[in-house]
Amino acid sequence: MSDVEIRPPRPEEYGAAGEVTVQAYDVDGHLAGDVGYDAELRDIARRVELAEVLVAVAAAGEVLGCVTIVRPGSAYAEISRAGELEFRMLAVAPSARGRGVGEALTKAVLDRARASGLRKVVLSSLDGMHAAHRLYERLGFTRLPERDWRPFPHITLIAYQIDI
Repeated sequence: MSDVEIRPPRPEEYGAAGEVTVQAYDVDGHLAGDVGYDAELRDIARRVELAEVLVAVAAAGEVLGCVTIVRPGSAYAEISRAGELEFRMLAVAPSARGRGVGEALTKAVLDRARASGLRKVVLSSLDGMHAAHRLYERLGFTRLPERDWRPFPHITLIAYQIDI
């Protein structure tokens, strides 16, 4: 991954980061039945305002992936509690899959937690995001079933955690 830089997005990259996020969700069918979520995924400017956003950028300047890091009680927090960092909307461009981009972004989140003195990182994931679940489990995340939840009757989110 030496050819990929993980950093906050520049304003001129917001559009590309939003599109990468929508494409990543859409190509796997994760936007089906969730009218309007694509607009939230595209809105990098709002996420940057209310959370921390990181992008993975290739040496040539192409945005390959994106993740949103949130604190408990903040606008984008879903399941985090005091002492925990949460991340959401991890996405890798379909053309960049298999290159370690998702792993690099996830490790950057873990680094942010450590640097902040936090002891745990949590996340919610659609129950059908099997590739993401394999990544999380390979990195040491474990299921946190007591925090599984349903934002809508047809959408199930399953929770993961890692102690760092």
